[in-house]
Amino acid sequence: MGTGKRIRMRTLLFGGIMTLLFAVLIGRIFWVQVVRGDFWLHKAEARWSASETLKAKRGNITDRDGNILAMDTLAYTVAVEPDRINKLGDQEEVIQGLHNILNKPENEIEALVTAKDENGKYYVQREVRPEGWKIDKTTADKITALNDQIKEKTGQKDNGILLINDEKRYYPKQTMASQLLGYMSKEGQPMTGIESYFNDQLKGENGEFKYMKDGKQVQLSKGEVDYTPAKDGQDIKLTIDSMIQNYVEEAIKEVYDKYQPKSITAIAADPNTMEILAMANMPTYNPNDYWNYGFENYYNHATKSLYEPGSTFKIVTLAASVQEGLFNPNATYPSGSIQIPGSKPIRDINRNGWGTITYLEGLKRSSNVAFVRLEQALGAQKLHDYVMNFGFGQKTGIALGSELAGNANFNAKNARDSASAAFGQGVSVTPIQQVAAVAAVANGGKLLQPQIVKEIYDPNTKTTQKFEPKLVRQVISPETSKQVGEYLEQVVSDAKIGTGHGAYIEGYRIAGKTGTAQKAVKGGGGYSADKFVVSFIGYAPVENPKIVVYIVVDEPNDSTAGGGKVAAPAFQEIMYKSLRYMGIAPTVTPNKDDANAKEDNITVPDVSNLTVANAESRLKDKSLTYEAVGKGDKVLRQIPAAGSAVHASQTIYLITEQQDKLQIPDLKGASLRDAVEMASILGIRLETQGEGYVVSQSEDTPNGQRVLKLVLQPLGGPDEEDADTDESGSAAGEEGGASDGSASADNGDSGSTGGSADNGSSSNADGTADSGSSGSTAGNTAAPLD
Repeated sequence: MGTGKRIRMRTLLFGGIMTLLFAVLIGRIFWVQVVRGDFWLHKAEARWSASETLKAKRGNITDRDGNILAMDTLAYTVAVEPDRINKLGDQEEVIQGLHNILNKPENEIEALVTAKDENGKYYVQREVRPEGWKIDKTTADKITALNDQIKEKTGQKDNGILLINDEKRYYPKQTMASQLLGYMSKEGQPMTGIESYFNDQLKGENGEFKYMKDGKQVQLSKGEVDYTPAKDGQDIKLTIDSMIQNYVEEAIKEVYDKYQPKSITAIAADPNTMEILAMANMPTYNPNDYWNYGFENYYNHATKSLYEPGSTFKIVTLAASVQEGLFNPNATYPSGSIQIPGSKPIRDINRNGWGTITYLEGLKRSSNVAFVRLEQALGAQKLHDYVMNFGFGQKTGIALGSELAGNANFNAKNARDSASAAFGQGVSVTPIQQVAAVAAVANGGKLLQPQIVKEIYDPNTKTTQKFEPKLVRQVISPETSKQVGEYLEQVVSDAKIGTGHGAYIEGYRIAGKTGTAQKAVKGGGGYSADKFVVSFIGYAPVENPKIVVYIVVDEPNDSTAGGGKVAAPAFQEIMYKSLRYMGIAPTVTPNKDDANAKEDNITVPDVSNLTVANAESRLKDKSLTYEAVGKGDKVLRQIPAAGSAVHASQTIYLITEQQDKLQIPDLKGASLRDAVEMASILGIRLETQGEGYVVSQSEDTPNGQRVLKLVLQPLGGPDEEDADTDESGSAAGEEGGASDGSASADNGDSGSTGGSADNGSSSNADGTADSGSSGSTAGNTAAPLD
C-alpha cells in the first residue's frame, strides 16, 4: 500500500473516531440536559440552596390574671474544645473548674477534654451533658467567669470552653402548681400535666427559610427565596389564681411537715362555675430541675388517685334524704350500733353511742348509724341513683390526662354494701369528683364539669377561645341545696359536738364535713388499725357560696389524728385567707349579744396612692378601723381591695412599704385569725403551736424563707383535746369533743367492692388498671370511723 493511501486511511480512521466521540458527547449532553435535565437541575439547586429552620415559640401558660407560670426562656449549653484545650495545656483548670460549677464527676469531664476520633486526633468540640445542658444564666455567668480566669493565666482569647445559646422551658413560680403544669424534658418532650395534655396547642409549627447561595455561601441577590413563617404556639390561661394557689400550698406544707403523710392533696374551686382556683399536692417538685425528684413527686393525686372518702361522702346521703323529704333534723334514733341482716353490726365512733339523739345531732357527731337509717329510708337503689347522679363512678371530664373514674357502683341488692356506701365505705372516688359533687350541693344543685382552662389565645389568628361553665345535670333542687348548707354549717359552728369546728372562722358562715377512714390492708386482710386517710371538705359563705375547698391527707404519722384535727385547720387557713383576698366580708356579728353591734356592710373606699394621713381620714369618715403596716408615708396597697363590701368590725390594712421591707409587728395578744391575716400581708410562712391567743413569737429563716413562729394559749390556759380511742387506746375517729366513749375498730368491716388499696393506685370501675396505677386491687381502701 502506498504512502498516500496509508495517510488517507489514517485520516479517515481518525476522523471516524472523532466523529464517533463527538456523537457520543452530543448524545451524553442530550441525555444529561434533556432526558435527565430535571434530575441534575435539582442536584445543582440543592448545592446552591441553603435553608434555616425558624423555630416556633412554645405558648405561655398563665394563671387567670395573666401571671406567667410556664414560658420559653434563653438557656445555654456548655461545650469543650479538646483540640484547643490540649494545645494550650490548660486541661486541669478546665476539668476542675467545670467540676466545681456543674458538679459533674472529674473523670467524666476528663474523658470529654481528652476525647479523640478514630484517627487519633482530638475532637474539635464536645458538649458537656447532661449537667451542662440548657443551664440558666446564673450558671452560665459562672462559666464565663471561669473562662476569664483561665484567660488571665494563658493570655489566650479562646480557652476551649464554649457557651452555646439555646432555649428551655422555664417555670418562674418554681414549685407552684407543679403537678398541674407538668414539665418539659430537656429533649423538649412534654411529660405530664397541662404541658402534655395541651401539647398540640402549645407547641406551634416550625417555619423554614430557603435561599440560593454562591460558592462562598453568600446569598444570591437574585436567587429564589422560599419562606414559610413559623406558627407560634397558643397561650393557655388557666383558671387557677396564684394567690389562692399560694395559700393552699402554704397550708398543706405545714400539715406535711407536721404529720409526714404519704401525700396531701388540696383543691379549691368556684362552686358556681367549677373553675379550679387551686390544685396542689405534697410532696411536690420543681419542674425547672425535675431530674432531682422521684415519681411520687410528679403525681397529681387530684385526678389520678382513688380513696374511700369516709364521712365526707355523707353529704351525698344527706342531700338525697333532704331532697326526698326523709331528713327530719328533730326526729330521734338510738345511736351506737345498728344490725344489718346477715352481717356484723355497724357502729358509731363511740361504739356505746350517745343514747337517743336527733338526726341533726347525729350529723354533727358524724354518726354512722344515722346515715345507715337514712339509707334504709331512701332505699338502696334510690341512694345508688343519687350517687351516680352526683358524678361518682365516672370521669368528670376535666382537661387533664389519666383521670380515673373510680368505683361507686356498689351492689344495691346487698344490704351491707348499700348501708356502708351511705357513710362512705365501699366506694372509691377521686378528689376532683368529691369537689364537683359538693360544689353541686353548694351552688343550688347543679353538677358542673370541672374547668382548668379559662381561655386559649392563638397569636397567629389573633383569636381567643373561651371556656364557659358546662352543666352536666341538675342533681337536687335549690331549696334542698339551701337546707343542706344550713345543716352542714352546724357541723362547723357547734363548738361542743361539731366534728368540723376546727374549720370555724369567726364572722363567716362555713359549711363542711370531716372524714377519717381506715386504710385497707393489701391482700384482702381487712383494715389497718393505725393507717388512715383523713380529710375535710367545705364551702363558704353558706348564704352565697364563692369557694369550695377539699383537703385529703393520706396516712398522717399520728394515728390519733382525724380529719377534724389534721385537715380542718388547714382548710380554715385557706378559706380565711381566700375570703379576705376575694373581698368577701364577714356577715356574722362576732358578738351576737351586743345590741350596738353594727351589721351593715360598708364599701371600702380606694385609698391606694394616697398619703397615710389622707387614707386614714377617708377611712374614719366611713367608720372603718385601719392599721398602717410599714414605715412609708404613701399607701402602696390596701387589703381588702377598694370596692369590697366589709363588715364594720373588719380592719383595713394599709401597706406602705414593699413586702420584703415590712417588719413583723408585735402580735402578742392577737387572735389566730389576726395573726394569719398579718402573715398573709407580710408574705411569710406561719407556724403555730397551740390554740387561742398569741403569747410569744419568733422569726426564723430556714433555707432563706421567712417563717413566723407563734405560741398560742387560750385566755384561761391550754385546752385539752378529746380523742376517741378504741379499747387498746389508739385513736379512731373525729376529735374535738365529738364523742365521749371508746371507738370501734371494726365498724364497717372488710368486704367493700370499690376503691384501691393505696393512694396512687388506680383501678377503674370495671377492674382494669389505668396508667399510673400501682396495681393494687380495687375494693379496699379505708373504713370510715366518723
